[in-house]
Amino acid sequence: MKQHTIAVLNPGHFHAALSLRDSHPALADDVYVYAPDGEELQTFCNYIRDFNAREQSPTHWNLYVYKGEDSLEVLIREHKADIVILAGKNNSKIASIEQLNRAGFSIFADKPWVTEEKNLEFLRAALDSQRPLTTDIMTERFEITTVLQKMFLAEPDVFGRPFVDPHGKPTIFKESVHHLLKIVNGKPLKRPPWYFDVNIQGEGIVDVTTHLVDMTQWMLFPGEKIEFAKDIQIQKAARWATTVSLEKFSAITQHSEFPASVLENVKNSVLQCYCNGEIEYRVKGIPVHIRVLWNVEPPAGSGDTHYSLIRGTKANLSVRQLSEKNYQSEFLITPHSNPDSFVRPVQAVLDKHQKDYPGLSLRREENDFIIDIPQPLRTTHEQHFGEARNVFLEMLETGNEPAELRTNIVSKYTLLVEAKKKALDPSTSSGQAEFKS
Repeated sequence: MKQHTIAVLNPGHFHAALSLRDSHPALADDVYVYAPDGEELQTFCNYIRDFNAREQSPTHWNLYVYKGEDSLEVLIREHKADIVILAGKNNSKIASIEQLNRAGFSIFADKPWVTEEKNLEFLRAALDSQRPLTTDIMTERFEITTVLQKMFLAEPDVFGRPFVDPHGKPTIFKESVHHLLKIVNGKPLKRPPWYFDVNIQGEGIVDVTTHLVDMTQWMLFPGEKIEFAKDIQIQKAARWATTVSLEKFSAITQHSEFPASVLENVKNSVLQCYCNGEIEYRVKGIPVHIRVLWNVEPPAGSGDTHYSLIRGTKANLSVRQLSEKNYQSEFLITPHSNPDSFVRPVQAVLDKHQKDYPGLSLRREENDFIIDIPQPLRTTHEQHFGEARNVFLEMLETGNEPAELRTNIVSKYTLLVEAKKKALDPSTSSGQAEFKS
């Protein structure tokens, strides 16, 4: 197998390190890192050190670090790698992506790529069909409950077809809840102070929403191109703030003061951080409602959570995490007619996929069917970065890039930027209470 070499540019977000959490036979052990000197670079290097030092399946990365404010220019000039990983400040990310792949690098970059309308021109240029492979890190595609939802959505004997409610309820409702204080790689996550500056990180309506839009496109229209101008219509959009005290900010960043760039949103030592957002839109006629919420810290025993409901003409497909079940994600099928008649077609689907997903089994709970998931199939969010990277490497090795990939990335980020514009426009934005789920 051909050996590829990775360069990492300005790793300001821990996702850069998680992309190297596991080794791969197609990747050389030498990794070239280009970044300004400082705590963000040191944090990245500490993660890699821990991966190399762990007892089970240690990595063997050799880091060669260039420290300088001209990191992008030096990376391009030295050209010691053919793949670049980006995960850091979002306000300059897409301009860097465009410059790098124009220089011949393949790109594996964390979301969000675009936080402002002015950067859409870089997006369109970077995703030109003649440019090297460039993808965003869509980890949620590898969560087993997401895989199951996609699997059964494709089964007309169980799901039917997407149900469009004449009363306005969405066919797809997705809600993702995240926390600013969290544990990663067994340790409290330290976020950089700029993470709280929406002019750098991006508002919530253009950030985690990327995953929710991506999963919707990927599940509903596999293999199909989605063009924003032709296929997507935005009905409503909203954004609102999470309040972060200076005490909590200091616990998360280990900095004692808010950065000057966010002070206009600080009152009485409390920051209004606009990291929440929701959108109602239609894609190829299917109504979708997505919502992203950020809390400061999770309830005891909890973490980030995801709820997803897809309404079908024969059954609904849902993913939930309940406190009484220790927040473990579950996949449910809720038939609209006699549940007894669903046992055989549901089991037939599980039998068809036993080779790829062994151990899945069916359990009845009143009128719902729950798919019991064996522990080996429950890979973690941290593991999903390696799975996403491996798919990227397979595309790079084989040249088998999905025909819809570039078009759908452009439409995804265009939707989010246009939704942000709508949410900020007082003449068109909608309050949270007006949404139907």
